[in-house]
Amino acid sequence: MSTLAGAAPRPRRRWTDPNAWHLRTKLVLATMALLVAICSVVGSLLYASMDNFLTQQLDTQLFQASHRAAQYGGIGQNPSGSQPRPDPLDAPGQGAGTLSARLQGNTIVLAALRSPEGQRVELQQSDIAALVSIAQSQAVQSGQAGTVPVDRRLTVGHYRIVAAKTATGDVIFTGLPLAAKDSALEQLILTTVIVSLGGLVLIGLIGTYVIRRTLQPLDQVSSVAAKVAQLPLDAGEVALAMRVPPSAAHPGTEVGNVGHALNRMLDNVSGALHARQESEMKVRQFVADASHELRTPLTAIRGYTDMLKMTEKLSPQGTESLGRVETQSLRMSRLVEDLLTLARLDEGQPLKLAPVDLTQLVVETVSDQKVIAPDHQWRLDLPEEPVEVKADGARLHQVMVNLLSNARKHTDPGTTITTGVSRSATGEAVITVTDTGPGVPPELQKKAFARFTRADKARTGTEGSTGLGLSIVQAIVDAHGGSVELSSRPGRTEFAVYLPA
Repeated sequence: MSTLAGAAPRPRRRWTDPNAWHLRTKLVLATMALLVAICSVVGSLLYASMDNFLTQQLDTQLFQASHRAAQYGGIGQNPSGSQPRPDPLDAPGQGAGTLSARLQGNTIVLAALRSPEGQRVELQQSDIAALVSIAQSQAVQSGQAGTVPVDRRLTVGHYRIVAAKTATGDVIFTGLPLAAKDSALEQLILTTVIVSLGGLVLIGLIGTYVIRRTLQPLDQVSSVAAKVAQLPLDAGEVALAMRVPPSAAHPGTEVGNVGHALNRMLDNVSGALHARQESEMKVRQFVADASHELRTPLTAIRGYTDMLKMTEKLSPQGTESLGRVETQSLRMSRLVEDLLTLARLDEGQPLKLAPVDLTQLVVETVSDQKVIAPDHQWRLDLPEEPVEVKADGARLHQVMVNLLSNARKHTDPGTTITTGVSRSATGEAVITVTDTGPGVPPELQKKAFARFTRADKARTGTEGSTGLGLSIVQAIVDAHGGSVELSSRPGRTEFAVYLPA
């Protein structure tokens, strides 16, 4: 069943918009971001500390090896140079992987390293050029092994190298591999990452659970507010019994203050609704009593009017005045009857339900209207098969009379009024009354079914109305569990009544 003015669709929330995220999501993400920052800082400090420690340890070993190489490489020499200089790589205590080279003048001699198997491996030319660049870039002091070590990536691996001069002027290069240090740092990084990720996942799961439990009272507050928002509070008796549970409405905490404030607000609203209901009941009872009491004097007025017309000879002016009295008494009688009808419907009086053939009901009602208003074009749009519902036939007849009278009174002669009966896709029975009049303005459509709403100023017509016809239509249809809708534009106005199957 279509709706005339349905609720606006809720906009789709984009996950890329932080404003659309849940509070628990923001808290979890903020906690995770803080933990990532802490892990990054701790990991960086740990890496820097371990790197410094391993470098100092390696430098100690490197200076010791350089000292041994310089001492061993500077012995067994004579001024004539006839005796060959010793190979620094053969110095006692030099471990596997140690690199040694001797620079005489600008030429590298005896450049090699000891393999893990203890064998001598000669260096390539590119490695020798890298060693020469170290000597050229540093001011190597004679007889000292305390020059600044440098890291070089050679063809044989990553090495930390230091250069020192002997007493004879030769430069002895000594290097130790950085593979063990690099491997230790890589293991440290891998361990830190794995431990950090595992900790983040564990803390994320625990944090999500804790945050969800912590915010559960806020969900309870939101649930109560959502249920209250769906209640029809505009009319009738409203049972506003929903409250935030005490566990979520304890003053002193942020969420508890919100829950307590919501309960106080609901108490206030409940009191106001109860007072409104009592006031409405008093007004309805007064209207019902007043309407019932007015029926007797109105009947008497009409009776005395008829008696005067039959027994007294009146002047033309008196006849006209008596006619106006009769007309107004009839109009007031209709108003009283409408008020009584609404009062009975408001009281919830039971309907006299029985099978009703809507097709026959529409034909009979339209036929009566043809007699009343032959200057309008009356048309029927009926199905081949009868459409039956279980309803109060007298009340439905009143609905049809009011709808057809409404279309007749507020349109000009010659207007086409079409009455149709059909079944909706969901099986509901649908009665439509459509006219080709000037239409109902949008501002009047919103309150068309309100009591004492008059359309005389908005639609062309000659007959006045009490403003209760459409209110009675809606009250009767609501009592049957159905609905009534209005759609209008210039040249087409349609009232649609939906009744349960």
